[in-house]
Amino acid sequence: MMQQTMLRVKDPQKSLDFYTRVLGMRLLQKFDFPSMRFSLYFLGYEDKKEIPVDVKERTAWTFSRRATLELTHNWGSESDENQSYHNGNSDPRGFGEESRRAV
Repeated sequence: MMQQTMLRVKDPQKSLDFYTRVLGMRLLQKFDFPSMRFSLYFLGYEDKKEIPVDVKERTAWTFSRRATLELTHNWGSESDENQSYHNGNSDPRGFGEESRRAV
């Protein structure tokens, strides 16, 4: 069973807008790591009513989902004009596609 797929993102607000508004996913949990200057965003196709409010319960619940998308944002990358991530469709080739099916 695959629990999560991780993608690095340059601008978390733009990415969250795309995955939530366009693809209909929900933000399940966000973790900030100030000393290491990065944040993790976990998204999935879950019913809003099922997401626990309590932080400990929500964390355990998030990591028990069958599949989540993890967006990793390294702080400051959004304002670095030279920062980019390879999508696999141009050199250097590699990761090229991720398919999802919403039921």
